[in-house]
Amino acid sequence: MKAVVMKKVGGTDVMEFVDRPDPVVMPGHAVVEVAAAGVNFMDIGVRQGMAWTEMPNPKILGVEGAGRVLSVGNGVDGFAVGDRVAWVYAPGSYAQRHSILADSLVKIPDAIDDRTAASVMMQGLTASHFATDFYPVQPEDIALVHAAAGGLGLLLTQIIKLRGGRVIGRVSSEDKIAAAKEAGADHVVVDTGGQFAEDVLHLTGGEGVNVVYDGSGPKTFQGSLDSLRRSGTFCWYGPVLGGPGPLDIMSLPKSIKIGYAIFFDHIHTPELFRARVQRLFGWIEDGSLTLKIGGVYALAEAARAHTDMESRATTGKLLLIA
Repeated sequence: MKAVVMKKVGGTDVMEFVDRPDPVVMPGHAVVEVAAAGVNFMDIGVRQGMAWTEMPNPKILGVEGAGRVLSVGNGVDGFAVGDRVAWVYAPGSYAQRHSILADSLVKIPDAIDDRTAASVMMQGLTASHFATDFYPVQPEDIALVHAAAGGLGLLLTQIIKLRGGRVIGRVSSEDKIAAAKEAGADHVVVDTGGQFAEDVLHLTGGEGVNVVYDGSGPKTFQGSLDSLRRSGTFCWYGPVLGGPGPLDIMSLPKSIKIGYAIFFDHIHTPELFRARVQRLFGWIEDGSLTLKIGGVYALAEAARAHTDMESRATTGKLLLIA
């Protein structure tokens, strides 16, 4: 089979499209023919040496996707050859075939195609965690969503709106305004230098927002603090771009609450994982949630997909087609 590996830590030049042995089914696993694999900032972080450092190189990149079951191992219940399935956090997904722990699989409804299913797994579960668990958005709450035209930002905006909240979206360029508004953003602020807080405060009558979802790295941290109202919540994510540095908790303003949100806390059992995914699938089926696929690449073009994502010029979800 073909797969995309990283030879060593580095830029996109360390990625190679190579032949690898077909996976052998193991107990508790299913071997899946990959139809589509999602591209995430996490994959870039792995390539840059920020994660999976315990795994030897060369290693296959990617963590999510959708496809069809080819074989099932001993001890696997609920899945059969031919089932259409999607998965999240199964390292090695940039490949034509993959052996995946059955607990990481969920069946795809007939009404949802493979590309849509692959697009909603990691980013959809993350957005769901942010808006329903980490900070359960209430009607009339105002949220500031960074990177509002990205795959995660578009889903997060829609889920906030489903819960009756209002959204101020921050984007990096004028050409991303339309995508953010189409997802439901009530206002969109264009900013590249972290100078957005004044606009946010103006839009909220000087009050600030109830919650900020910020995965844009250190340059936006102070602006996000300044955008919060008293007792507001700061949801920090996105380790690829780095953290804000050491914090003096006694210097935090306005009685705010700040935390680092990890989607695994949303799906820490197989039952929760499948329940959360089925909720996402239900929203897609009834038209409440729309996926925007911003780029489709052949598996061999994975390095170009990484380059495009790092450029911040893309909107929506990027997929590799195996």
